[in-house]
Amino acid sequence: MAILESKLDVRAAPFQQNRTDTLDMLAVLDELHAEAGRGGGKAAIDRLRARGKMPIRERIAHVLDRDSPFMEISPLAAWRSDYPVGSGFVVGIGVIEGVECVILGHDPSVRAGAFNPFNAKKLMRGLELSRINRLPYVQFVESAGADLGGGGGQTDPEAALRREEGHFAESGRLFYEISELSKMRIPTISVVFGSSTAGGAYQPGMSDYNILIRNQSQVFLGGPPLVKMATGEDADVESLGGADMHATVSGLGDYLAQDEMDAIRMCREVVRHLNWRKQGPEPAAVFDEPVHDAEDLLGIVSKDLKAPFDMREVIARIVDGSDFEDFKPLYGPTLVCGWARVHGYPVGILGNNGALFSESSEKAAQFIQLCNQIDTPLIFLHNITGYIVGTDFEQGGITKNGSKMINAVSNSTVPHISIITGASYGAGNYGMSGRAFGPRFTFTWPTAKIAVMGPKQMAGVMSIVGRASAQRRGEVFDEEADAKRSAVVEYWGEERSKGLFATSRISDDGMIDPRDTRVTIALALSACCNAPVKGTKEFGTWRM
Repeated sequence: MAILESKLDVRAAPFQQNRTDTLDMLAVLDELHAEAGRGGGKAAIDRLRARGKMPIRERIAHVLDRDSPFMEISPLAAWRSDYPVGSGFVVGIGVIEGVECVILGHDPSVRAGAFNPFNAKKLMRGLELSRINRLPYVQFVESAGADLGGGGGQTDPEAALRREEGHFAESGRLFYEISELSKMRIPTISVVFGSSTAGGAYQPGMSDYNILIRNQSQVFLGGPPLVKMATGEDADVESLGGADMHATVSGLGDYLAQDEMDAIRMCREVVRHLNWRKQGPEPAAVFDEPVHDAEDLLGIVSKDLKAPFDMREVIARIVDGSDFEDFKPLYGPTLVCGWARVHGYPVGILGNNGALFSESSEKAAQFIQLCNQIDTPLIFLHNITGYIVGTDFEQGGITKNGSKMINAVSNSTVPHISIITGASYGAGNYGMSGRAFGPRFTFTWPTAKIAVMGPKQMAGVMSIVGRASAQRRGEVFDEEADAKRSAVVEYWGEERSKGLFATSRISDDGMIDPRDTRVTIALALSACCNAPVKGTKEFGTWRM
């Protein structure tokens, strides 16, 4: 392979401005991550500690192998909503006794660990990551069930009923997914740290292994108040669902711990006896760091996404030794394709250097097929406004050839990992294995924007359609009203296209510091390789 040369001028004013802007965005992310880490706030954390309990992040830190990484998923969920940043729930991939596991847990400092629309979505994403990557599933349970009151202390009965309906569908799927993992021989382990009610009770109910803590864990479908209302029985908490009862009478508890650290020790012992083996390929034992400095990634992408950059400059800073075998570099040049390694893992890379034309689309389809033939995972580096439009391009077959690329992406069976560095608009997002196309992982940079189309284009299209409609009806088009409407559409289109909004709605797995791209991809590849990596030679029919 050839070592990529860099033409980046790190002393140039545009680079320095991009770097400053990116660091400003990262400072905002740091504040939001800190806010998520505080959970329900100091007073709530102090109450936990007074009862001999640890915050959720401490529990996770203790169960992980020393000095091992924890790749948190959607840490900024629920930003700009009625719920706290992070949504009162932690999901991630970490190493326990040398085994990569999906680890998730309720934060009891946030509304007693209750479910809400955001953390329910995070929970389902955790189950999906376990299933598609064949990762053992460890859950730290302490949940009051559905949060019917809402995140902001709302008491609107109709709103509560709507939330209950949504929770009913989500919790039902939760039962199914945990049961399915067990059927797939993916171990499921629950450590119950407190009261687990209703849907929270079924988390251990459906698990392979359950660890309960004496005088702390309680599991019941309905607590004493509900039992009283339903049957008239005056039940005490311990007899109804206490740890000792479940360990000695009901049989729900498999292990009875004396305290939280004892429960964590037992969890590690359970993972140890699984004798878990990865089924995917091992990375090369020795590899070189990139020749070019990862710090440079801060200054490559502009806040103004109309400013072009060469995706090879990104590739040169994330692949082993900056070595890259460029595939068809002179054909379809607006899409970079080629082979490289990341932390010893072989990968195929597709990166945007402009709009997708017929030639670049055909190139992508061929490259994806080749990677599937040799069982090589694919990395998609997004900066795409979409497929090229216009009469000449339609006559040249852009719809036909763009569809070939989307067909190849849809039917590819090797792991896909998407990194959205800049724009990712419309069908271009689909062609680059956007979230709707089931990549194993999707991460965004602070500079990322994701939308059906650019905000200006969206407002302009709506204006053109409105003007044509008025003309058909023989009406005078209201230019002033159209200008106001366009301004509103453009503003909200811009706000909702920002990567931070997308990551808060769990449309990706997290927003990362560009300098962490290489290690993030490596962690994702390692997780993917718990399952066999098998490509396909079978693709759907496309027009030649």
